Amino acid sequence: MDLSQNVNAVREKIAAAALAAGRKPEEITLCAATKVQTDETIRAAIAAGIRVCGENRVQELTAHLAAGAYAGSAVHFIGHLQTNKVKQVVGQVDLIHSVDSVRLLHAIDSQADKLGLVQDILLEVNIAQEESKGGISPRDLPDLVRAALDCGHVRLRGLMAIPPISSASGANRKYFSEMRNLFVDIMSEMSDNQSVMDCLSMGMSADFEDAVAEGATLVRVGTALFGSRPPLVSSR
Repeated sequence: MDLSQNVNAVREKIAAAALAAGRKPEEITLCAATKVQTDETIRAAIAAGIRVCGENRVQELTAHLAAGAYAGSAVHFIGHLQTNKVKQVVGQVDLIHSVDSVRLLHAIDSQADKLGLVQDILLEVNIAQEESKGGISPRDLPDLVRAALDCGHVRLRGLMAIPPISSASGANRKYFSEMRNLFVDIMSEMSDNQSVMDCLSMGMSADFEDAVAEGATLVRVGTALFGSRPPLVSSR
């Protein structure tokens, strides 16, 4: 695996998809999904030009933080976050992607208040309304947005989604398009907000080009950068 080549190849595909959609490539952030990667691999990815790392698991996040593996990169939490793990994440990451309930929102706000900071968040939408996935339903999103705006220690930065897994080319474009419409609708309804709604996080290794075409501002890419994931290390 040549990480530098992989990073360049993904960036080139992002740029091509952006230009084809009449967008600027610099509008899209590449977030490296570093799930089950080693400290050494993360450092190599950052050396190859990665500037945002996204972690799925709290244990991996805390271990990599302790090892200083993310030096030179912003850190996002992109996985499901349980309320009892909030203390280990708030203030440790630049952005939490997966806020999907008022309960989790308030737990983050309370912990950020205790730490005297404002935590940037995204609201996760279950755009295909799959029972097996987290995320708030599109119809309930406005209520969660209002709850976020009422919190004094979170800053709503945007939305996130994980569409259904599909091997068919273009299969998720309709979901990406729906997310873009939700994103625009939410922004148009916000009259006064401490937040900057500038992040639409959607698209992974199999479909990030379609996500870019439909308006993603951040894509979360793992396999296309690192290859197939190694087995999960028990200590992580």
